[in-house]
Amino acid sequence: MAMKDGEVFGTTQAGEPVRRFTIRGGGITANVIGLGAIIQDLRLTGHDAPLVLGYDSLQAYETDTGFFGAVVGRYANRIRDGRFTIGGNRYQTEQNFLDKHTLHGGSQGYSHRPWTVSLHGRDFVTLTLHDPDGTMGFPGALDVTCTYRLKIPGTLSVELTATCEEPTLCNLTQHSYFNLDDGGAGDILDHRMMLNAGAYLPVDGDMIPTGVVKPVDGTPFDFRQARPLRMETEGEQLPYDQNFCLASTRGPLKQAAWTQGASSGVEMEVWTTEPGVQLYTGQYVTPRTGLEGRNYKAFCGFCLEPQVWPDAPNRPYFPQATLWPGAIYHHVTEYRFRLP
Repeated sequence: MAMKDGEVFGTTQAGEPVRRFTIRGGGITANVIGLGAIIQDLRLTGHDAPLVLGYDSLQAYETDTGFFGAVVGRYANRIRDGRFTIGGNRYQTEQNFLDKHTLHGGSQGYSHRPWTVSLHGRDFVTLTLHDPDGTMGFPGALDVTCTYRLKIPGTLSVELTATCEEPTLCNLTQHSYFNLDDGGAGDILDHRMMLNAGAYLPVDGDMIPTGVVKPVDGTPFDFRQARPLRMETEGEQLPYDQNFCLASTRGPLKQAAWTQGASSGVEMEVWTTEPGVQLYTGQYVTPRTGLEGRNYKAFCGFCLEPQVWPDAPNRPYFPQATLWPGAIYHHVTEYRFRLP
């Protein structure tokens, strides 16, 4: 079978075949599926376990609520009340989070849609998505491209571009869960992490930013020096699900994070153009069976999701996610892996 065709991974409930594409390079092997542009499996030569959480079956992805490995959009993270204004026009997007707010583009966001594979080579795959005007309430059509490329040394590059014909929002991210020790059989709390962020966004009880940009000094959100994710208060692990503020605008590629598996010693750096990164420690993962029969549970993987800050459309002093006709959204994130 030609490389461009991949292999059939499964058939959706709607009867559409979903293909899986394998790419190799830089000591890494990645499997990508057409549904949600999902990274289904990711391996580093010399380390036995998968680096990411995932599923062996398409059905598990169709019912998954954790966005495992997917590209999420049209707006990653949360928009308060699903409401925003662009150029004096008010919009209401689907309220799929707590029946009040929009999360990751709505219940039929990009993670749940079939993407088209337009190019596929030994070490890269390019997927495209046409998102029609009005889908989930977002204005204007958006044309999105995602390219996964494996590079030396040990680098998974994610390049996301998008164009529109009328003003809209565009904020995309890669939502893989990582476990650098055992692929998710155990937890990630003893992984060490460093984040190049001097501030973070506190959230309210609905997980919506309060609007304050708070310095990390003297808080459990200070990762400027590498330390374990484990942070217990009264015997309970502090669950992280916050945006860390890297910059005031999208810019050149720079290092946002470093993390290291506690037992494996495997290291991962995250480099990105984006002004924020969401650290999520997987506390809402309910028991389920993952890759190769691993039993996933809370805290079995962490996400580092480079993004424009959550609820930016309603906070004009945050970095903004408005995309105008004639402009190109261009987001690059690199996950760089290294054996000890």
